[in-house]
Amino acid sequence: MRYLPHDAEDRRAMLAAIGSDSVDALFEAVPPGLLLDGLPALPGHASEIAVERALSGLAARNVPAGTVPFFAGCGAYKHHVPASVDHLIQRSEFMTAYTPYQPEIAQGTLQYLFEFQTQVALLTGMDVANASMYDGSTAAAEAVFMAHRVTKRRKAVLSGGLHPHYRAVIETLSHYSSHEVVALPPGPRQDFAGVIDGETSCVVVQLPGVFGGIQDVTALAELAHAQGALLIVVTTEAVSYGALRSPGSMGADIAVAEGQSIGNGLNFGGPYLGLFATRDKFVRQMPGRLCGETVDEAGKRGFVLTLSTREQHIRRDKATSNICTNSGLCSLAFTIHMTLLGEAGLKKLARVNHANAVKLAEALAKVPGVELVTPQFFNEFTIRTPKPGAEVIDALVDEGVIGGVPASRLFPGNADLDGLIIVAATELTTSADRDAYTHALAKVLS
Repeated sequence: MRYLPHDAEDRRAMLAAIGSDSVDALFEAVPPGLLLDGLPALPGHASEIAVERALSGLAARNVPAGTVPFFAGCGAYKHHVPASVDHLIQRSEFMTAYTPYQPEIAQGTLQYLFEFQTQVALLTGMDVANASMYDGSTAAAEAVFMAHRVTKRRKAVLSGGLHPHYRAVIETLSHYSSHEVVALPPGPRQDFAGVIDGETSCVVVQLPGVFGGIQDVTALAELAHAQGALLIVVTTEAVSYGALRSPGSMGADIAVAEGQSIGNGLNFGGPYLGLFATRDKFVRQMPGRLCGETVDEAGKRGFVLTLSTREQHIRRDKATSNICTNSGLCSLAFTIHMTLLGEAGLKKLARVNHANAVKLAEALAKVPGVELVTPQFFNEFTIRTPKPGAEVIDALVDEGVIGGVPASRLFPGNADLDGLIIVAATELTTSADRDAYTHALAKVLS
């Protein structure tokens, strides 16, 4: 909600216009007992984050993620979005803007998309990025299809550490296009030996993986390249770019990601934001829109959609992709937040995320019966409990803690993963949250 400051005269004028005597009169229809008696109690000198949590806690029967100790991740993360981001994207010129096909009247939209592309290319360590995709999963599928076009091959090898929802999108699209998908068994550790061959178009690996583990994929890139295949690196936690080596620096050919973590709310399903970047030599095979910088006839700087012949509305059945739009407002939110953070701010945010996760992992590992499965991680890790993960999570909810995501929910029917729980911590995780989780888990497992 936008905050619009009104003085006493503004309020008198508005009340007069609607025929009301006072602001209180507007709420006469609310049953007694449902209105607050006075202002809500907020902590002294509260930060914006603390105020948001306190106000969200007033939300009747639902349990919003910010009102209780919250540790769920797996591709959708609870991060702080500054109020300035929402305020700016709600300006009418941004809320109503659509397709910038006419550059002479869409310079603002084209410029922020150009800036967004620049930020994504820098974050991923790649040469060029597009103006966004629908979300991380569709970006991953588009990357696989792009690799097929580049290599003229039809087989993709997927890491078992790839988020199963991303895998499902790739498998669904590949099924209807008669492409082959080889998915390794799910698990924190992966072995690609003997799987990549001369028929492989690409290898898809997620960093950090769905179980939270991190690794250097330079050797994997070399293994893929030796067979003439491309390496695609998928990232579901964009904040990790502030701490980990970029995909480009490790030899990735295509880098895709879910950009929700920066500037966009959790929302449990969308709208989200797909990031897509690649090498210069592959730019004509890259799906989606690409904004370019140019000059007009007077020599002034300007922006246009470029290489549009790749798009569906121009090339039809010969297009590189059927995606012919982008998540414009979400990419603007991403760009505003990244601009506010800057390079130093993103690195600091990433360090806070990692530090909070380390403290949480150390605390949970001391609970009797709990084993830390992923010793190397960014802000998400996996623990093993002596009881089924789904049962533990349900019991934690009764204790007022949303303790993470049971692996059995993502990989149903896999008995080896029944005791695993994937836990995430962000800058919003407080010491009180960690204590609450530790005590609740110890109680549930006792």
